[in-house]
Parts: sequence; C-alpha cells; structure tokens
Amino acid sequence: MERKHPGFLDELNEEQRKAVECTDGPVMIIAGAGSGKTRVLTYRIAYLLSQGVDAFRVLSLTFTNKAAAEMKERIIHLVGSEARNIWMGTFHSVFARLLRREADKIGYPANFTIYDTDDSKSLLKSITKELGLNDSTYKASSLLGRISMMKNMLISAETYSGDAQYGTEDRAARREHFAQIYLTYNKRLFKAGAMDFDDLLFQTNMLLRDHPDVLFKYQDMFRYILVDEYQDTNFSQYMILRQLAARHQNITVVGDDAQSIYAFRGANIQNILNFQKHYPDTQVFKLEQNYRSTKTLVHAANLVISKNRDQLQKTVWTSNGEGEKIQLLRAFSDTDEGKQIAQSIFDFKVSKHAANNEFAILYRTNAQSRAIEEALRKLNIPYRIYGGISFYQRKEIKDLMAYFRLAINAHDEEALRRVINYPRREIGDTTFDKMIVAAADNDISIWMVLDNLSDFNLGISARVSEKITEFVNMIKSFAAMVPNYTAYQLGDYIYYTAGIKRELEQDRTPEGFNRIENIQELLNGLKDFSEKPMEEGIIPTLNMFMEDVALLTNEDRNKDDEQDKNRVLLMTIHSAKGLEFNYVYIAGLEENLFPSQMSLTSREELEEERRLFYVAVTRAKKQVVLTYAISRYRYGTPQSNEPSRFLEEIPQECLLNLSYRQEPSEQVFSRTPTAFKRPAPAVVAPPSIAGKKLVSMNKAAQITLPVDNSHLNGLKVGMRVEHERFGQGEVLTMEGVYPNSKALVMFANGEKKQLLLKFAKLKIVG
Repeated sequence: MERKHPGFLDELNEEQRKAVECTDGPVMIIAGAGSGKTRVLTYRIAYLLSQGVDAFRVLSLTFTNKAAAEMKERIIHLVGSEARNIWMGTFHSVFARLLRREADKIGYPANFTIYDTDDSKSLLKSITKELGLNDSTYKASSLLGRISMMKNMLISAETYSGDAQYGTEDRAARREHFAQIYLTYNKRLFKAGAMDFDDLLFQTNMLLRDHPDVLFKYQDMFRYILVDEYQDTNFSQYMILRQLAARHQNITVVGDDAQSIYAFRGANIQNILNFQKHYPDTQVFKLEQNYRSTKTLVHAANLVISKNRDQLQKTVWTSNGEGEKIQLLRAFSDTDEGKQIAQSIFDFKVSKHAANNEFAILYRTNAQSRAIEEALRKLNIPYRIYGGISFYQRKEIKDLMAYFRLAINAHDEEALRRVINYPRREIGDTTFDKMIVAAADNDISIWMVLDNLSDFNLGISARVSEKITEFVNMIKSFAAMVPNYTAYQLGDYIYYTAGIKRELEQDRTPEGFNRIENIQELLNGLKDFSEKPMEEGIIPTLNMFMEDVALLTNEDRNKDDEQDKNRVLLMTIHSAKGLEFNYVYIAGLEENLFPSQMSLTSREELEEERRLFYVAVTRAKKQVVLTYAISRYRYGTPQSNEPSRFLEEIPQECLLNLSYRQEPSEQVFSRTPTAFKRPAPAVVAPPSIAGKKLVSMNKAAQITLPVDNSHLNGLKVGMRVEHERFGQGEVLTMEGVYPNSKALVMFANGEKKQLLLKFAKLKIVG
C-alpha cells in the first residue's frame, strides 16, 4: 500500500519522524528527558489513522487519564473525529472497560465497584477485627501493600496459601495469619461485587489466560498497541501486553530507562532493558534532543546518570543556550535551609521578574516540607503542596459518593458500611455487626441480609427493622433511576433525598459551610459531565461518572485550581515526574536522606535513587538550585549530615557553590565558583555559655539551664527550645524587651504557645 505523506510530519525532527513512520513490528522509542516523546506518540497514532488503520484497532496505554484525553484531542485535530474510536487511556481504565464487557466470564457483575485505597484498608481493618487479630501487628496499610505486591506478581490468594515458602516467611515476620486475611479479603470483594485497583490488571490476566476465545478476540481487535512510560510497567502489565501482542507483534513502547523511579510500586526496569530480548526483531529509535533544558543542565544530568551500570545507552543533547550554573546552597540546619530557599525564590522573583508558578521545590520525603513552608510564609510567598488531600477524599464527598455507589451496586460492602447510619437512622454498630455475622454464616453479601431481614433472627427491635426497610427501599429507588437519568439529575436527587443536604445545613460553622461548598463543587462536576456530547441515544449516567472518578490517577487528582495558578509548588520528586518548571529547587541533598538510607543496601536500589536525582534535575528549564543542611532534626534531635554523593557527581564546571562567609543570620554569601568538597562530618553543637553545665542527652549536646531565666535574654526567632511539658519547638516571633519579652513558639505537636520569658520553663537546644 502506497503511504500518504501527512503535512504534520514536517513538524518533527528526523529521528522523531523515523519513529513515527515505522509502523509495523515491535518498536522501542527511547525518549530522553524533554525530547518530545508525547508528540511522537501522538503523531504516530495520527499517522496510523492517516494510512487507513481502523481507529478501533488501535490500543494506546498511558499513565494518566489527563494525558490520554489531551493526546486524543490532539489526534482529532490532526486527522479528524474518527480518532474518538481509539481505545486510549490508563492500563486500569482501559482494562476496567474490557472487564465490564467480559465480566460474566469471571463471575462478576458488569456494574462491579472499584475500591480505592481507603475502601480496601477499611475492609482489611474489618477482617482483622473479625478474626480477633492485633491491628498493630496486622496494620491495614502493610497488609494492603503485600496483597498489592502479590497481585502484581500474579500470585493469587489460593496459590499463596498453598505455598510452604510463603508460610515460612510469614511466620518469621510474625504475620502467620496473612494468607487467611488475603483469602478472606478476596472473598469479601467478590461477594460485594467489587475489585480493588490491582484486581483490574490481575483479573484481566486471568481472563486472557483462562479464556482463549476472549484472548483471540482482543488479539484480533488490537492490531496496533502503543505503550507510554514503558519503564514504569510492572509484571502484571507486562504479561497483559505479551498476551495481547503475541499475534500481530505490532507493539510500540516509549520510555526512558533513566527515569524509572517507581520500583516501590512494583515497576520493573528490566521490562524496558530486556525489550529487545523479548522481541528480537525490534527496531530502536533514540530521541536524544532535549527541547526543555539548558546545555548546562543537560550536561550535568548526563554525567550523573552515566554512573549507572544498568541502562540503555544514549547521549542527550540540546541546541538551547548555555544557561546558568547549578547553584549549591549549604545550610546549617533544616530551618536555615528553608530560609535560604525562600530568600532565593524572593531574589529570583525580583531579579528575573519571575512568577510564583515558575518555581518548584522538590524533596525526597514529605516531612521535609515543614521548615520550607514556614520560611515561605514568613516572606509572604504563596505556595501549594502538590499531592495533598484529594478533593474526592474529603469526608462529605465520600459520604455522598457512597450513596452513588450503592445506587449502582447495592452489594458494595464499604459504601454500605459508610452510610447505613449516615445521616443517623438508629442503625448502630451493634446492629451492623449482627448483619456481618449473618452474612458470613450464610456466605452472602450484607445487602442480602438487609433485603431479606425477616429471614434472619437478628434480635433487633421493630423500630430498627423499620428503619432498615426504609433504607433498603430508598437505595432500590435510586438504583431504578440510574439508567434513565443523567448523572447530575440523579446525583442532585440523592443529595436531597438521602438527607445529606439537611444534615450539612445544620452545621453553621465555617467548616460546615466549606463542606456544603465542596458538595456544590461535586454537583458542578456532575453537571459538566452530564452536558458532555455523547453518541445519539446515550445518557451520561451516574455509573459512567463514577467510573471516571474511580479511575483517576494521583496525577489526575492534582489538577490546579484557578486560585492556585500563581503559587510555588512543593512536592516529592516522585510526584514531579512529567512536569517542568523554569526554576527547580532540590532540597535535602544529604547522605541517608537523598540517597535514602533504605536504598544503600544494593546497587539496584542506589541506581534508582540516582535516576530519581536525574528526574529532579531534568524538570528544570532554566535553573536548578541544590541545598543541603549539615544538621537536621530527626525524631526530635539534631543529627549531623554528610553532603550527598550525588553532589560530587555533578561536573565542577556546571556548579556554582554559594558558601557562607559568616554566620547564617547575617545572610552574606560568597558567589565565587569553587570546587565542591564533601566536608568531614561534624556534630553541630550549641555555642558554649560560661557557667552552664553541658550534659549528654540522646547523643546530642544540650544545655542544662539554671533556675533563673537570664539565659533567655539572647533568645531569637528561629532558635529551637524545649519545654518540660510541651516538648521541643521553634521560636516563630519575639516581642518586647527582656525580662518582659514574649515568644511565640510552635511545638512539635502542632500547638502554638505565647510564653512570657521571665516565667517560661524553656531550654535553648539549638
């Protein structure tokens, strides 16, 4: 077939165009940071359609729904509305859609519920309690993490229970009941007509493995398979792709091994490193031109990542300008580090006329944000924590959406547990526990007990039985409306009828008004969804909306609100992947923090930490600022730190070391480029005070203060103090003249206390 030449190919560089035009057989596109991989993936799909490939035959898998939506809109712009028929989305959204089509093959209802992490943890807590196990030994988060790992490795609960080695491991780890919990958890999910997130991939694997006719159907359907961020795929995702691509072998993977940073989620870098072994006929294309960053940043990132042994060789380059050197700031403490970062941002805003949203502050752990936040507030720099509590995780939202879930699937145990007595209808925990027992004894769902209450001798009053019957009839009425009303019509009706609106309006506090506003925002979302254009005759129903919400990724949940558009963003480096900013600050570059202490036991773990640093540096377009503190408070005591080994790996010609000449309070810097040297570790001790006795506590030098409080005459903002009742804290503000001066102290427990210094029982500890 003669190939057409779409005009949009002229927008690509030579290597990008080659990758787009090579349509048949296995293809691996190695895409360096900032090399335009999304454009290549988008144009490749558009090119396939322009060559006559049926859109229904194309499967494109991304790692966020937002990315999928943007790509599809771009493809529609390039080649027309036929692109709407592409199977495109995240692994979980695409295969949830496939599972609903084939649900009867695996014994599930087509309207199965998708449990989020909170639902799964709640169910595991219930199971642990019912089995009479210690919830401190069997923590829900740990149980869910291990279950997730097993499902991603395609190890079923039955296989796990029958494996002697797992039993030995569990006994050694003092979790000998884990297999029973895993079995019970899956059984309860099944009875509730629910799947957790990992089940969406696990059950897809089982479906394709156990039903050859279904496998053949989708192998024939998906003639062309394209996968973004292939370096982040796990074993379960790899096996789905292997099965689906086995027939036609037209599989294209796009990714960068140097940005594989999600091993803790089960991602396996070997999937991309060994792709050519799995598909010997693979054609490889390398996108090496970086369009994002300066030459200095690209050169520095290249040399750092070159230290890794396990990698696919490539040489990223850019035609952008040389750019500014990477700045290095050395701080005396984490508090001082926060101050320096805030001051640097303030200075850049003035000198570069930069907006707040051009800045991102990245860190290895969430705990590092506290000192940075305090410093930003003091300089009145607006900021936002990226990845904070999701809108859909707020209590009032989850309450209303639990009613939505029951309208779609009344067997949903966690939704039922959440709202059977909200608003209050006299159905307490004791009654619900009786229903749980009855359901377990009869191997049915709790809803079946509610719906057939007269068949069970639960020993509950006629009044409570009447309330339960009213609740059941209400949910049934909601369920009957689902197919015939839009998401907004039914959602608004449930909000009123279930009594949630009346319940919330009784709370006249500012928090109560805020909850009502949040519900209104949810209803606005339902309204927007209901007004989306659909195929003729299709109603945008509540179950369609709930499917969209259930499959939101963390990145999708963190969309900027309008009011947050001009704020500095704070986030972990893992959250920053895929984003870009003009100015990037990377805080806490110290041994045992970055790289993490938990990553120093093997070369593979250390190399992942180095890839994480590479990702952080390559988020920047113009400038990177690195910071480290020679002392940082951990577990309430100051600990001395060594600078990170990654600092030594940055070429000296790319680095501007801004070292102190004087004490940190004087804020005077030497701006002369100097070679970076890791100083010998030193304990940062408080200044000596004549006549005061020094004692050792928790290996950190502290001051034993005399009875009188004259020592507090020198107390300053930023100092750390200790109170015999409130513990340790930091001085936020000072006012007045000693001995009548007052200090506002923020203590570790979150309390702020205004203390009169002549009476305050304080020690200065740093």
